Amino acid sequence: MKLRKALGTVVGAVGATAAANRVLQSRAGAFEPMLDGEQGTYRWRGFDIAYTEAGDPSDPDLVLFHGINAAASSHEFHTVFDTLAEDYHIIAPDLPGFGHTDRPPLLYSASLYTAFVRDFIEDNTTDATVVASSLTGAYAASAAQEVDVKELVLICPTDSSMGDRTVWLRSLLRSPVVGEAIYNLTVSKPSIRHFHADHGYYDMDNLTDAVVDYEWQSGHQPGARFAPASFVSGFLDPEDDLGETLASLDVPVTLVWGEDADITPLSEGRDLAEQADAMLVVFGDSLLLPHVEHPGEFIDVVRDRVTSVTVEN
Repeated sequence: MKLRKALGTVVGAVGATAAANRVLQSRAGAFEPMLDGEQGTYRWRGFDIAYTEAGDPSDPDLVLFHGINAAASSHEFHTVFDTLAEDYHIIAPDLPGFGHTDRPPLLYSASLYTAFVRDFIEDNTTDATVVASSLTGAYAASAAQEVDVKELVLICPTDSSMGDRTVWLRSLLRSPVVGEAIYNLTVSKPSIRHFHADHGYYDMDNLTDAVVDYEWQSGHQPGARFAPASFVSGFLDPEDDLGETLASLDVPVTLVWGEDADITPLSEGRDLAEQADAMLVVFGDSLLLPHVEHPGEFIDVVRDRVTSVTVEN
């Protein structure tokens, strides 16, 4: 009787968890892109890649690649997109497994994202300035070894995010009930705010309710957990050393860093800049999202009009 009762409790708990997962997904529903512009689709290796395009096609090409996190998408550039479109033909895709792009249950990997960044640049741009954030900065650097780009602007780039690769953790987070429940907790609104306060935003007044709502909706779309499952288990860290990759490039590289960033501290930025002979632009009062919290200054960096931030060579 005790065993039967225990099994009944477990079955009931699993059923309740599955029901809660379904409710959250139904509450999220469909959502509209945050960036204003023409919405397009790029077909790549079976994915429908969503992107937003703006600006005059005759202007220089500028590609914005967002970073990797549980609720990532091109919305990361919402504070700079419209203004940059005044001077550039700008394209901002959602990476495979994120945003409005397809999210199939693949075993996502660093090599997949590097190949995507490379192919997207090659197929959709000409001599583009490429902006990439955090871990995606490493993919962009590797891609620039194979395709022509005008310059790289990398925001707190890294080639090491979550430590060693952990198969059991990836399997757990990919699981249909328990894994989905864990992921749903990770992308709850309190968790989103916690992670931003911990390492994203220097001033939480800069995090709007609209961004939190958008990230919550994005994080509760069908298949949303699969790419982040590979991220938190270490499978999205590239094998190539970022410093060596940057040093091998024959294009200008600008590193943009938050002075107070702790996950990727400024000391790492200085080391990378020295190794790659790159310009390092340091934003005060900033963590991992200097472009979000200081959009005007970041736009000056992209336009090569650096005036109000610390520049190190």
